[in-house]
Amino acid sequence: MWTSRVCITLGIGMLLAVLANPGAAQDGSTVVAEVGNYKVTLSELDQKEAAKLLQARYKYYLVERQALDELIDDRLLEMEARHENISVEELLKRHVDPHVTNPSEDQLRFYYEGLASDEPYEAMRDKILDTVHRHRQAKALTTYLESLRDQHGVVIELSQPSAAVTLENAPRRGAQNAPVQVVEFADYECPYCQKVSPTLDKIQEQFGAKVAVVFKDFPLPMHSRAQKAAEAARCAGVQGKFWEFHDALFANKQLDLAQLKQQARALKLDTARFDQCLDSGEQASAVQKDVAEGQRLGLTGTPVFFINGHFMSGAVGYDKLRESVEQELAALSRPKQAASLSRPAQVAMR
Repeated sequence: MWTSRVCITLGIGMLLAVLANPGAAQDGSTVVAEVGNYKVTLSELDQKEAAKLLQARYKYYLVERQALDELIDDRLLEMEARHENISVEELLKRHVDPHVTNPSEDQLRFYYEGLASDEPYEAMRDKILDTVHRHRQAKALTTYLESLRDQHGVVIELSQPSAAVTLENAPRRGAQNAPVQVVEFADYECPYCQKVSPTLDKIQEQFGAKVAVVFKDFPLPMHSRAQKAAEAARCAGVQGKFWEFHDALFANKQLDLAQLKQQARALKLDTARFDQCLDSGEQASAVQKDVAEGQRLGLTGTPVFFINGHFMSGAVGYDKLRESVEQELAALSRPKQAASLSRPAQVAMR
């Protein structure tokens, strides 16, 4: 296993070369086409075709980031092996293999029961043992590589693709001039949004005044209660309690119309005013304005994040969010480079 991992180093390097975008150094003013006397800029293309381009660029970024991470890991192993004057394979045997323990017979049988296989345990035992051993080996390797990254101070400068996101009149928790603005498009009925909400609180607690969180509504069509929940939070916002209502919805998941009104009473809002706002659909157009922006950006699910304009979607946990915030802060603290290391063309946030 160790030898094959080292052997892919050159392959990863070649992959990165193939993936390299010739337009990496282009900015928004770069002319990408001419129609008679009219010049089409990269910025215009991004804004006109954002729905088509953003998701494609993000998929490209994910592939590129995986390749970059593997290349970094291989370089770290080579550096550490040279430092200890041994081969990479010997390095892994010294620092990884001792942390890989074989499972007990009871653990193997427990794993076997979870497979619900028709084959007898005795016929499956060696395969199960090999699978568990490989999993533990990979976990031990990951832990060792993380320690090497900390030791050598690895800094990732490859950025996610960017898009312009309108922040005007959007609810914000934190300072308007915070160096990192985390914009979330979310749906109150989305279980992933519910799960990530405490994570955003943790990010703000860790970084303090350096981070602000901006909320954008994107109720999905398959969630029948999400639209009214979004309107209810905005109705609470009219009375200065958007975030209290927002937090309560994600925490208690009570989204029926009667429950929304009960939540307003629990927050001691002017209930007559709140009920009139919610029943009349007073905030429906504001919610739909966010939805229209999300559709323009090509969003199809939630949650979606734009961190200083940089796009993230999918299963985004604390580690990914923290890394992205740290990356933005590091970029702000460094002198501006002539050419960005981010492959996809960047569009400034507004």
